[in-house]
Amino acid sequence: MNRLSTLFAIVFCLGCSAAMAQWQWVDKDGRKVFSDRAPPPDVPARSILKQPGTSARPLAVPIAQTEAPAKAASAAADSDMPVPKLQSEDKDLTERKKQADAALAAKEKAELQRIAKIKADNCERGRAAKALMDSGVRVSSTNAKGERQILDDVGRAVELKRAQSMIAAECQ
Repeated sequence: MNRLSTLFAIVFCLGCSAAMAQWQWVDKDGRKVFSDRAPPPDVPARSILKQPGTSARPLAVPIAQTEAPAKAASAAADSDMPVPKLQSEDKDLTERKKQADAALAAKEKAELQRIAKIKADNCERGRAAKALMDSGVRVSSTNAKGERQILDDVGRAVELKRAQSMIAAECQ
């Protein structure tokens, strides 16, 4: 009987430890969230306060400090006192962001120009190949052994079809 109660106590303790496995994090609105499941993937690692198997760790910025400006603003609004405006963005940061956006736009424009040039070149090559096949002139090619081969009617039709597909794809 004593072994049975010991076994029951061990199983009960293991069940209690599983129930204590909780996650704790601060959501995007600054509220603490408690759950037995992991936080969603959009929650940054620095916002996770506690996870199973670890002890609680403090945030880099205490929650009381983040709530203090909001409380001060609401108290000042109630007392009709002028509230100093907090500068939300740094001018230097804004300027750097504009420069980075402009550089990215210039890079994208250069890439689009490069692709357009390649397409125009491919279009011109396709038109030249089609004109050659339509001219009726004998066309030769070199095989893998380096031997010269003259295209027959079947080979000419294959090359003409290839040139037409290149024109259709690149000359739009």
